[in-house]
Amino acid sequence: MTAEAHAWQRRLADAGVHTLLVRFADLEGVAKGKLVPLAQMDEVLTTGAGFAGPSIVGTGLPRTGPRSEFYARIDPTRPPMPLPWWPGVALAVADGFVAGEPFVACPRQTLKRQTARLAERGWTLKTGIEPEFFLLHRTADGHWQPADPRDRLAKPSYDLKSLPRQADFLHALRTALEAAGLTVLQLDHEDAHGQYEVNFAFDEVLASADALMLFKQAAHALAEERGAVFSMMPKPFADQPGSGLHFHVSMWQGAVNLFADGSAELSPLARSFVAGVLAHAPALTALAAPTVNSYKRLTVGESISGTTWAPASIAHGPNNRTALVRTLPGRFEWRLPDASANPYLASAALIAAGLDGIDHHLDPGPGTADDLFDCSPADLTRRGIGLLPQTLHDACDALEADAVLCDALGTELCTQFLSLKRDEATAHARHVGAWELERYAARF
Repeated sequence: MTAEAHAWQRRLADAGVHTLLVRFADLEGVAKGKLVPLAQMDEVLTTGAGFAGPSIVGTGLPRTGPRSEFYARIDPTRPPMPLPWWPGVALAVADGFVAGEPFVACPRQTLKRQTARLAERGWTLKTGIEPEFFLLHRTADGHWQPADPRDRLAKPSYDLKSLPRQADFLHALRTALEAAGLTVLQLDHEDAHGQYEVNFAFDEVLASADALMLFKQAAHALAEERGAVFSMMPKPFADQPGSGLHFHVSMWQGAVNLFADGSAELSPLARSFVAGVLAHAPALTALAAPTVNSYKRLTVGESISGTTWAPASIAHGPNNRTALVRTLPGRFEWRLPDASANPYLASAALIAAGLDGIDHHLDPGPGTADDLFDCSPADLTRRGIGLLPQTLHDACDALEADAVLCDALGTELCTQFLSLKRDEATAHARHVGAWELERYAARF
């Protein structure tokens, strides 16, 4: 046993841990893994926990031969962390390996390749990710509704009537996350019935993505204990806002924020990064809004609370929440991602787009302070402001046509992602739902 494995094993055993949860993320950002006895620490550090590769969504691995085996190998820079809601079990964050090499279609490995590009320049990207989510309940007749049936305000943002009714869950969630090493900044009721948001302190981009995966695991488990369903479906209710996954983004060199210029403006480096994000926005949409349901959120229109808060216009502006990129002193907020996005892939693509903007000295043009939700399509066209793809199919076409992002993600991963998402779009297009039956069954 290596000295590192022995030290980790002894520390975890002293803390009452007997089992490792070796976790990785599949192509859709869903947590997968195995329970491994703590005594096998050295094996999962050096070789990894083994899985049948074709059984994992999006690997494209064969059913036979050496490349049919997928190994989740613990990241040696991430010491396993005891899970507060699962006594005796510690989370071990893992990367995918196939045939002894980093697996090119592993989302976490994909992000690590992009952070390595930053490291070559002496830079570190930091993100603060803001997950919005719903607490739901499924009724006896199969319908979904907010877990709190009394959560019915016409404008529920920051509601202090329903928020206390979920205080037990929210406190348990915050306590568990803080015990696992995260810094929780605030929790609130969001703009839809049954919708909440948790904000964390910003961190290095890979650590932030890992933290989001930890948050989802904790929230799923703690909601289930209370008879509720934790949901990061982008838009479960047609007449209400959907759930975003906003990224606050800054670039650092040591202790120096390279996106700050000493004023309320972004630095030239940051402006070029933003320009790259805008230039690649159509392709980024496939990764940041990766479900057919995502495109129910990415539309401009009224909701019960007054607006959707989801950007559809490819623009930037100072403290402008109606734009794709909201610029702030020393950072920007990328408002495109929704709650279903794989944080590793969205972050990797974000870096690739931003670096392309920097390397080509792109300029994002003047920002806009206008409320873009009030602008007609003709107004936007006249001003040269494009719209994001409005379907998953169109977003996939944009990604396939974007050589920069496809190169950054890798041919193998892109092929699997596009195949998976086009199949999803086709299945949705062929589905006959209740709305169609009500509208057409007896009409003609």
